[in-house]
Amino acid sequence: MRIIAGKLRGRRIRGAGKDWGVRPISGRIKQSLFDILSGLLPGARFLDLFAGTGAVGIEALSRGAAFVFFVDRDRRCLELIARNLAAAGFLERAQVHFGDALSDLSWVPFRSKTAQYDLIFMGPPYQDADRRPLAYSAPALKRAAAAGLLATKGWAVCQHHVKEEVTAPEGWVMVRREKYGDTYLSFFRMQA
Repeated sequence: MRIIAGKLRGRRIRGAGKDWGVRPISGRIKQSLFDILSGLLPGARFLDLFAGTGAVGIEALSRGAAFVFFVDRDRRCLELIARNLAAAGFLERAQVHFGDALSDLSWVPFRSKTAQYDLIFMGPPYQDADRRPLAYSAPALKRAAAAGLLATKGWAVCQHHVKEEVTAPEGWVMVRREKYGDTYLSFFRMQA
């Protein structure tokens, strides 16, 4: 995997093992995501839920995000993210934390020392190890909304399978949806 743009453009980062069950974001989707968010990144506080390899959060740092808080429940992924951050020289602008994005997220502001985030990205797995479809996106969005993690003018983005029903949690609205093969990027804002 490569960083597409910014300070570390072209640099490779380590990927997850094939048996980890991590579905990395494709280069095409990542490019589109960051093209859409480009004006929001400089100085942003960025939350990467279901962080996996950390590719999305590290791309955000390369493009000028001030701080990224990475959350995943696989300790191998957390170690990989920490190694990738160290190699990129971004350890001082990031934190890596064990956590389940499907449970109560009210601990995030305490652990990250960041009350709210300008950008929240979540790319949960589409399938389990037996290739049965999962539906983690809507519950994770609800947890983030319930914890008040999104800043008033912030954006939350969810990468999910096109067959997964994803709607805005209470107090949020969907403002955009982009399709890439079997994947949607759904964009949310706080309700006016």
